[in-house]
Amino acid sequence: MIDTQRLRVFRAVVASGSVQSAASNLGYTSSAVSQQISALQRETGLVLFRKEGRGITPTPAAHALVAQSDDLMGQLTRLESVVTDLREGRQGHLVLGCFASAGSEWMPTLARRLREEMPEITLEVLLTEDLKVRPPLDLDVVIEYEGPAERENAIRIPLPDDPYVVVLPNGHRLAELDAVPVKELATETLIRNDRIDGPCHLIVVDACKAAGFTPRFPIQAQDHWTSLAFVEAGVGLAVLPELASRRKTPGAVVRPLVDPQPIRHMAALRKDAATPDPAAQRAADLLLEIVGAPTAAAA
Repeated sequence: MIDTQRLRVFRAVVASGSVQSAASNLGYTSSAVSQQISALQRETGLVLFRKEGRGITPTPAAHALVAQSDDLMGQLTRLESVVTDLREGRQGHLVLGCFASAGSEWMPTLARRLREEMPEITLEVLLTEDLKVRPPLDLDVVIEYEGPAERENAIRIPLPDDPYVVVLPNGHRLAELDAVPVKELATETLIRNDRIDGPCHLIVVDACKAAGFTPRFPIQAQDHWTSLAFVEAGVGLAVLPELASRRKTPGAVVRPLVDPQPIRHMAALRKDAATPDPAAQRAADLLLEIVGAPTAAAA
């Protein structure tokens, strides 16, 4: 079994670039760090560093070990937070997952209201849309692309639909319309603001195909904040869920999309624990109030 403390020291050496820098960052001696690295190499049977000039360089095996241990070290950090909360008598520890636009629009209000009601709670918010393996979460806000989200030991809570809009530079010809037909985008320069295999991008592609064309995205911004800035600069148009278009953009206008209307379906998944978790339930109820959906009690 791999010693997790040795793993931490090893990761610090890779991140710092040298044994001496890692020792300084960790508050150890260089000798202690070297001993930990040597022990980990014996423990794993791997060569993790090679000498290069006066220093060392990580081997391919070292880079692979760092990548494969990221999730483990994150979970250990969360476990340590839970232990600290229990030892110090705090009310609880909540881990919430979400995608970027939910994180910027909903989570600040949710965090404030939770902290007002439960001042001792420790709240951790993770952006999970790009994670292939989700860590254990008390509440996870997800995008549903291929039907209702399902997860073992989780209760699905529907959230309001999020229709798509097109964000246009001021003075654009389509800004004169109250709503923009999707077919009008066929000849426009579009800005991609999500992964090419992500649900938000695929929803846009599906709508364009339904309108009779395959969209081209010559500009790739990777996130909605950057794409909005590109629109203001006159680079192109951005097709976004309404939730992601709420940032003030004085140099742009927002119009609904129609014929067809692309829609992002969303839900929250609450952990169905054997022992009731009042904090997780309250977080779910507050989220529903913030997004304007009926609470579980009212439903």
